[in-house]
Amino acid sequence: MNDSEERFTNLYDRHYRAVLGYALLRADHSVAEDVCSETFLVAWRRLAELPEPVLPWLLGVARNLLAKQRDSRGRRKALVDRIAALGTERDNVAWDIADHVVDRDTALAALATLPEQDVEAMALASWHGLPPEQAAAVMGCSTRTYNVRLHRARKRLVRALRAESNRSTSPARTAAGRQRFAEET
Repeated sequence: MNDSEERFTNLYDRHYRAVLGYALLRADHSVAEDVCSETFLVAWRRLAELPEPVLPWLLGVARNLLAKQRDSRGRRKALVDRIAALGTERDNVAWDIADHVVDRDTALAALATLPEQDVEAMALASWHGLPPEQAAAVMGCSTRTYNVRLHRARKRLVRALRAESNRSTSPARTAAGRQRFAEET
């Protein structure tokens, strides 16, 4: 075992229980274990830079990782809430499932016409809920460039949705769809 492996092993043995205990006070067991593991991964990567005493630093890393977990859960919940707010219970009762299928197909067809970079920019903002700074980092560009890409992507999506909607509601297509539906039922 080399010196850095031995140092890390000693660090882990001495502080694992304290870091896990800290995380367990703030999160459920599985999240706490993940945070503890990530904390020691960060410690391994920065082994040469660790301050003395190291425990406060480890707990600070764990605290930051727990905050990221909370932010992530918050973004997920916000996305679910936004999706739920798009419709009411009355809408769910009143809507015909066929309308949902047509809307979904129209949206997927419109998205399929867009460049991959447009879809990724919109997904990072809408689906993943990332702020522009983080989305820009994922895409490997500046925040300003990302904002321009997102704006242009949304404009192209609106045009594609209009075009696809016009195609799907053309009289010939609608009549053919009704005929197919009548034959299937």
